[in-house]
Amino acid sequence: MSASIGGAQPRTGAHAVVADALARTGIPAGVETDPARRPDVLFRVRRDDGHQISAWWMVGAFVLVSSAVIALLSFIPGGH
Repeated sequence: MSASIGGAQPRTGAHAVVADALARTGIPAGVETDPARRPDVLFRVRRDDGHQISAWWMVGAFVLVSSAVIALLSFIPGGH
């Protein structure tokens, strides 16, 4: 997706959102920007086409969050 927008008026809502984001970051509308490198995007990373993260990262995140919730709930009094 290109960040350059032709014309004075955005053609769609998506163009308006991109134009607003460019206006907020101070980047002129005619400058090509890589969406993965925009300063208002924190965790987006450009990866090779077809590249996906391993499902084991999601399994590990689930186990970690579940363990943290159980550990925090163990501090609540009144359990058996």
